[in-house]
Amino acid sequence: MTRRDLSWYLAAAGLVLLVFASAPATQAIPEESSEAATGSAEDQEYQKQTVEDILQKQEALLRGQRFSYDPGGRRDPFRSLYEEVKPLSKGPRPKGVAGMLVAEIDLVGIVKDRGEGNMAFFTGSDNKGYFLRVGDRVYDGTVIAIDSRRGAVTFRQQVDDPRVIKPYRDVVKSLVPQEESANE
Repeated sequence: MTRRDLSWYLAAAGLVLLVFASAPATQAIPEESSEAATGSAEDQEYQKQTVEDILQKQEALLRGQRFSYDPGGRRDPFRSLYEEVKPLSKGPRPKGVAGMLVAEIDLVGIVKDRGEGNMAFFTGSDNKGYFLRVGDRVYDGTVIAIDSRRGAVTFRQQVDDPRVIKPYRDVVKSLVPQEESANE
């Protein structure tokens, strides 16, 4: 829903409330006492004042006198750009592929398996081979897709950067480098 749609709905709701508040009562209300009549008059005045306040605030917002912020996919303007990016976890990294960054592993091949889904074969920074499936984790990401036709594996890498709105980015590792596939 856009801001324009929201403003139209609020204006329509305000007009409906105004019509109902100003419409004459069709039912006769028996007077029990003068205090009850005074109380209902005060309630009506309070409701009328509330509707008027809502309409005035809506008009001020539409004229640009009040401020409303919609991030719309942009970064948070109140987070510092100079803030340092914190490490994902403290302490030593685990051994094996679970302790390696997405940038530290290289895709060597994809093994097709009809029973349990495809597996990707990687070499790590320790020059050892590792098999990963969809859902397996490395130090800063998770395997989210293995595409045997394209020869690509997609990682969802966790990013803690105050300059971006999403806390992750998708990294694609390919068997064929992008430069070579673009020239063919």
